[in-house]
Amino acid sequence: MKIAILDDYQDAVRQLECFHLLDGHEVRVFTNSARGTGQLAIRLAPFEALVLIRERTALPRLLLSKLPHLKLIAQTGKLAGHVDVSAATAHGIAIAEGVGSPVAPAELTWALIMAASRKIVPYANNLKDGLWQTASINPVLNGLGTVLRGRTLAIWSYGKIGRIVAGYGKAFGMQVLVWGGEASRAQAVADGFEAAPSREAFFARADVLSLHLRLADATRGLVTAADLARMKPTALLVNTSRAELIAEGALEAALHLGRPGAAALDVFASEPLAPDAPLLKIPTLLATPHLGYVEKDSYELYFRAAFENIVNFANGKPSNIHNPDALSGSVLR
Repeated sequence: MKIAILDDYQDAVRQLECFHLLDGHEVRVFTNSARGTGQLAIRLAPFEALVLIRERTALPRLLLSKLPHLKLIAQTGKLAGHVDVSAATAHGIAIAEGVGSPVAPAELTWALIMAASRKIVPYANNLKDGLWQTASINPVLNGLGTVLRGRTLAIWSYGKIGRIVAGYGKAFGMQVLVWGGEASRAQAVADGFEAAPSREAFFARADVLSLHLRLADATRGLVTAADLARMKPTALLVNTSRAELIAEGALEAALHLGRPGAAALDVFASEPLAPDAPLLKIPTLLATPHLGYVEKDSYELYFRAAFENIVNFANGKPSNIHNPDALSGSVLR
């Protein structure tokens, strides 16, 4: 099959042990992104299979209609609304879903919490400039970092990642407070953690608040300016899930107002994030370039599953197909 692997920014996929699974196929790895339906259609038109790295490239209806040879979309991890499934099905394009792991994003979440709480990045950067124990040359921002022990870790959604992060919080002596659906809160209580009595209390009590919700129509813009305004001026908000969980512009405005006092983000509404993005100019923000799953063990897991789905499809034994109707033969083409 003619296979395209999209958006491999670090040209890392060819170095993976599982890459040999595609031996015998014609593979093209794209290390840069194309923008716009026209550019993408020209780039992707020759290929029979596309490997998507999470949601880095969206495949809407119009684009799918311009890919005459496409038979299979091999998704790393699970679908998250970036592929028009009904359009793919109508055009006879099968979508094979993969697997994922909560470990790497949970570890990154904790790394961001530690780094932001102790001001590690500004201290380290200023040390290279000859400034000893200086978090900022601005006296207002040159305060001390804080330990986590005894503080409240607020976790919204007690799923696979949230549970791991809660365990980290407990190990560091934090009081873990959980908000989410009824089942989520009940499970947290069963595991020995506290469920917040209300959404308002959840935001108001948090010293560190971490979001671990899935992005869906019901959760888009779920965190509002009013929620953020309830947070302490010393609080830290962490988001390694999806930027769209927070109402557009609300976090930027809240940081300028000082509630919460700081944020650590790994996800953004537009990625790759432009270097002149207003968020990056906020001194109380720690930002990383969507590294939650960008880690060697995770890549081996994600891409092995995607490549095995391609091999099975090429051998006439499709596996993990999200839209089996696409295989029926009744298509628009």
